[in-house]
Amino acid sequence: GERVYAAVAPAFVGQFGPKVTPGKLRAAMKQLGFADVFEVAIGADLCAVQEAEDFIKEVPEHIPFMATSCCPAWVRYVENKHPELLPYLSTSKSPMEMFGAVLKEYYKPSDEECGLETFNVAIMPCTAKKMEAEREEFIRNGKPDIDAVLTTKELASMIRELGIQFADLEP
Repeated sequence: GERVYAAVAPAFVGQFGPKVTPGKLRAAMKQLGFADVFEVAIGADLCAVQEAEDFIKEVPEHIPFMATSCCPAWVRYVENKHPELLPYLSTSKSPMEMFGAVLKEYYKPSDEECGLETFNVAIMPCTAKKMEAEREEFIRNGKPDIDAVLTTKELASMIRELGIQFADLEP
C-alpha cells in the first residue's frame, strides 16, 4: 500500500565501484522494489539557498558568524559539547530532510489513490543520518519526511544478498 522512493546521496557515484553507473544503480534499486530513485543533490541546492538567506539576514547584525546545520553529527556535537554555539547554527534542514519534504509534497497521494502512502528511504553513507531522520523537528503532521535511512553499505548488502549483478543490468 505504499510507494517507496529512494533518495540517494550524491556520494553514491563512488560507493559501488567505477563500473557501476547511476543507471545501473537505479536498475538494481528498481529490482529491490523502489518505485523510483532520486539524487538528493537538489536538496543540497535548497539547503545552500536557505543557509545563504539566513546568513544575509543574521550576520553580522544579530550574530557574529553562522555554522551549518547540514550535518547531524555536527549538530549533535554542538548540542552535547558546545551548546553555547547553538544560536549560531543555521536553521536550514539538511539536504536529506529538504529533499524528503519535496518528495512527500510532490508525490503525495491524489484523491483517487486514497490510502496509498509515499514512503521515503534515504540512502546515505553516514550512519548519523539515521538519528537525524528521527529528530522531532523533522516530523510534520505526525509523519517524518524521511521514513527510513539505509547506509550505502546496507544497500550494497541487500543488492548482493538478492544476487543482483551490476554487470548484467541495463541502465
